Amino acid sequence: MKLVTFNVNGIRAADRRGFRFWLEATQPDVLALQEVRCPVEALPEGIFDGYHLVYDPGQLAGRNGVALLSRTPPINTRIGLTADSEFAHEGRYIEADYEIGGMALTVASLYLPKGAVPEDRLGSKASEPAAGASKYERKMRFCDTLAAHLVDGLARAQGAERAYTILGDYNIARTPLDLANNKSRVPLDGYLPEERDWLTKTLEIGLVDVVRQLHGEVPGPYSWWSWRAGSWDRGTGWRIDYHLSSPDLAARATWGDTDKAKTYESRISDHAPVIVEYQTPGEAQ
Repeated sequence: MKLVTFNVNGIRAADRRGFRFWLEATQPDVLALQEVRCPVEALPEGIFDGYHLVYDPGQLAGRNGVALLSRTPPINTRIGLTADSEFAHEGRYIEADYEIGGMALTVASLYLPKGAVPEDRLGSKASEPAAGASKYERKMRFCDTLAAHLVDGLARAQGAERAYTILGDYNIARTPLDLANNKSRVPLDGYLPEERDWLTKTLEIGLVDVVRQLHGEVPGPYSWWSWRAGSWDRGTGWRIDYHLSSPDLAARATWGDTDKAKTYESRISDHAPVIVEYQTPGEAQ
């Protein structure tokens, strides 16, 4: 069973750069997409042929949008976080239940907001302090809302004897191994101590960072590089796209890595897909 997460940075732009050819070559069982950024009626014709689509474009034109593509139809779908939260209709979270290879599992697609460095940590570099503070505070509120949602989601999955995995763009590099420029002298959004601490505590509720489990304590594999050519050429990437899975599913992981494009020119997005293969009960031992 092949599960993939991919922030496409706009599906129409990704299609022009070769997304559907990548999809045909990769053949995922479930693909979690983020930043689809497209109304349903404007999705490129035929781009998801052969897959069942669950999609929440959100209510912010040209922004966000999360989707799940699957070869087998979902049994149930749930869109958004807590209905009364400020993030309920932003196109940032979607999940579905599947039966694949004799395994019952819940798969979620997440696009966690990008924040900002608070003004008091920028010093003379502060340019838009009010906006920065607002983005920082909003990101941390989203993290708190998501943490509570994940506790409930894991409990629901366990009660139904379903494995659970949340795939997506977390916009956080959790450890020095997840950021090439981890010696930066200036604070970096996505690498603030409280962001990293939040993600570590999220694992402690009962989730496993599957790619880290497979690769061990080595740098990377990174999944995001700036469009600036120097970042790609120097390999100064971030690992911010994760497969966080319940232990029962993580124990079945046999391989996982970033599907990095061969050249800068052949990139589909500023993110690379992250792929994990799992052995299901229906597959030969």
